Amino acid sequence: MTWNATNVSLCLSTGYWRRSLTPVAARVRIPAQRTSGLVSLPGQSPVKMTKNKVTLAGVGIAVVLPLLWIAHRNPNPLPPEVRADRVIVEKSARRLILFRGSTPLKTYTVALGRAPVGPKQQEGDKRTPEGSYTIDRRKDRSSFHRALHISYPTPQQSAAAAARGVTAGGDIMIHGLRNGFGWIGAFHRIADWTAGCIAVTDAEIEEICRAVPDGTPIDIVR
Repeated sequence: MTWNATNVSLCLSTGYWRRSLTPVAARVRIPAQRTSGLVSLPGQSPVKMTKNKVTLAGVGIAVVLPLLWIAHRNPNPLPPEVRADRVIVEKSARRLILFRGSTPLKTYTVALGRAPVGPKQQEGDKRTPEGSYTIDRRKDRSSFHRALHISYPTPQQSAAAAARGVTAGGDIMIHGLRNGFGWIGAFHRIADWTAGCIAVTDAEIEEICRAVPDGTPIDIVR
């Protein structure tokens, strides 16, 4: 363009001068289309974007629902009138078994203390005790849904810990999941996570509490 008075006047009137001085990067625009509040990129319609979102939501539901069913199912529920008269916990198998006489009533998979190998020696060692105890009381309103208290430590275990200059610890229970985390369900078993207690799902502790009266003996073995 040849610059003269006429051309300058024309450029000012049409805005060419202002546009010419604007940096190229600032003048690049990605055109957007708006339809009913939806924004789409060039070449992709709002309808297609909506379909993609619906598809992703459907896939998410298809994945999550089976996982929730697995996490919260309670196969072979005990009849309400059934009562156990003995409990055995097999630590190495991560298994709790309710018995009536010599007949096993039901088996539950459990999580143990974060240091599960070996018997509990002292307070804070994160181990689950080993030995013969009694279910001596219960907590219907627990920080872990519900709980059955185990009569650890025995007088002998307390004396042995005192001889080492430590305390044996206590508050060992069979309990559910921490309040607010019940939705995790059976997936809590992926790792041992308690401070020494025996953990089951919320649905399982409700069933165990119903079936196991106070005074029931419990054996915790390796």
